[in-house]
Amino acid sequence: MAAGWEPRPSADAEGVEWRPVLDVPPPGQQRRWTVLLRWLLLLPQFIVVAVLSFAAFFVTIAAWFSALVLGRLPDSIASFLGSVLAYQTRVSASATLLVDHYPPFSFDAPDYPVRIELRATPLNRLAVLFRLILMIPAAIVNSLAQAGWFAVCWVFWLIGIVLGRLPEPVFGATAAVVRYRMRLVAYATMLTPVYPKGLLGDAPEAASQPAYSATRPLRLSTAAQVLVWLFLLLGLAGHLTSGTVDYDYDDDYDDRTGAVVQVPGR
Repeated sequence: MAAGWEPRPSADAEGVEWRPVLDVPPPGQQRRWTVLLRWLLLLPQFIVVAVLSFAAFFVTIAAWFSALVLGRLPDSIASFLGSVLAYQTRVSASATLLVDHYPPFSFDAPDYPVRIELRATPLNRLAVLFRLILMIPAAIVNSLAQAGWFAVCWVFWLIGIVLGRLPEPVFGATAAVVRYRMRLVAYATMLTPVYPKGLLGDAPEAASQPAYSATRPLRLSTAAQVLVWLFLLLGLAGHLTSGTVDYDYDDDYDDRTGAVVQVPGR
């Protein structure tokens, strides 16, 4: 496993194109007080992630031009973007209650239980050129899943406080959302040419492989898959609601009182 960028061949032993993976240990007991104060404790980490994301935005622009010319990412750029993605993923895993370990303020975190693995892969220049357009469908799915998870995360927070752990369906569905977001960012930053997949878990052939961690392969139970669909539906409902609510008001003059009244929707 690797926390960031691995300059390895682009295919595994079977010749299958490498897809970024997320490794998270199985759900276990968590300290209730850290669950209660989780996001407050992570405030410094959120600030660091914001700064790193800002820097990664400009490095990604340089990466795009480099990939167009070279057909790959220079190792220095790939290493930085991979390290930032690993850092973001560790913070996300902690914030979503997947683990009870506080993320270190370091790119290099060999002992942290949450890890990602990326491998150097040649890039298709045409796919790089149209990357922003190609990623739109996956970005929409990610937006819906994230919004839906945030809509019900307070329930998971309460469950974590009461039980001191996350039930398996909640853990699996949350891990699927975190992994999908990681894969989307890896694709957007050209760390991988493989389109984001696996929001509902790994395919049967991948799921039959030996388990390296609770999320590699990611085997989602029926309850966990139902939760993922719930996230998507809640996210869609939220977007539709926010897009259809009419906050426009017209001012009318009331002759009887001499006051200006507001009539919604006109």
